[in-house]
Amino acid sequence: MTEHYLGVTQVAERLGISKAAISAYKLPEPDVMIGRTRGWKAETIDTWNSARPGRGVGGGRPRKHQQERE
Repeated sequence: MTEHYLGVTQVAERLGISKAAISAYKLPEPDVMIGRTRGWKAETIDTWNSARPGRGVGGGRPRKHQQERE
């Protein structure tokens, strides 16, 4: 049976981002290396993506002027 792996382009497509944006992501260790080409199982990418922190985790920088609500 043939194993199927995702390359960087397919990982970007699966995550819904551009190929240029994927370079900013710290991807998990590849499941396979063919020469210098990395490959991931779909399950590896899905598990990694679901464990990534969401947008704004940690609260970001505090606001300069906090407005009081009345």
